[in-house]
Amino acid sequence: MKLLNISKIKKKAISIRRDVIEMVTKSRDGHIPSAQSMVEILAVLYYHILNIDPKDPTNENRDRFILSKGHGCASLYAILADLEFFPQNELEKYATVNGILGGHPEMQKIPGVEVSTGSLGHGFPMGVGMAISAKLKKQKHKIYCVLGDGECNEGTIWEAANIASHFKLDNLIAIVDHNKQQASGDVFEIMNPHSLTEKWRSFGWETVEVDGHNIEKLHTLLKSIPLNTGKPSAIIANTIKGKGVSFMENDRKWHTMIPNEDEYKAAMSELDEQEKKLKSKGNKK
Repeated sequence: MKLLNISKIKKKAISIRRDVIEMVTKSRDGHIPSAQSMVEILAVLYYHILNIDPKDPTNENRDRFILSKGHGCASLYAILADLEFFPQNELEKYATVNGILGGHPEMQKIPGVEVSTGSLGHGFPMGVGMAISAKLKKQKHKIYCVLGDGECNEGTIWEAANIASHFKLDNLIAIVDHNKQQASGDVFEIMNPHSLTEKWRSFGWETVEVDGHNIEKLHTLLKSIPLNTGKPSAIIANTIKGKGVSFMENDRKWHTMIPNEDEYKAAMSELDEQEKKLKSKGNKK
């Protein structure tokens, strides 16, 4: 698969956000802010890091990606369609009975989806199982898993994290989308995680923090995996829920809210302006 440079990944991030707004607005179903906060993370993974082949999606040597916070799947779908895991027109049928793309990812229906997720706390432990299996089979691929910070309230996350460090699973990478918001409030109000960096480190993971919207920093960090041979890697990605659309950013009411016509136009207009600014910067170089 052809790898994209940083400039092109930035353009893809804007395109992905457009697709998310389009899909959710049209279907009247989905979680826009949860999808938007991890766009740069997914874009760097899929356009520059993951060893995958859309023409051979079940190749035994492929890297595995698990979206443990399955409710943010709209951005994943946009990327998989762009990479031709399935036809682009499936995005138009998102969350309808006529399409394969539901409100949460289903591995039996969607090429490129490794694990069916939705109930929080389930995807990541399955990733730990995959990493153990790869070690036992002496396979070289890696397993990448994106979790939500609210998802880290689940006990299964920490049981799995303990298992991963005990078995020295340095083929496993957990990326926590730390947007600091949950459906009903701030993560520090609902169930205070304190410092997620310190917590993952205390469970024996090599742990670093990064700006989850900085494509250059994400790229540099993910290229250096594993962060420490003999340890699983945890990346705490500080993000903004609803990133890319100003009136959605850090506003919890948008967790399940669907844009009306005026809000849809305003969101698309903001993304258009971002694309113009990006092109302007590119032309000045």
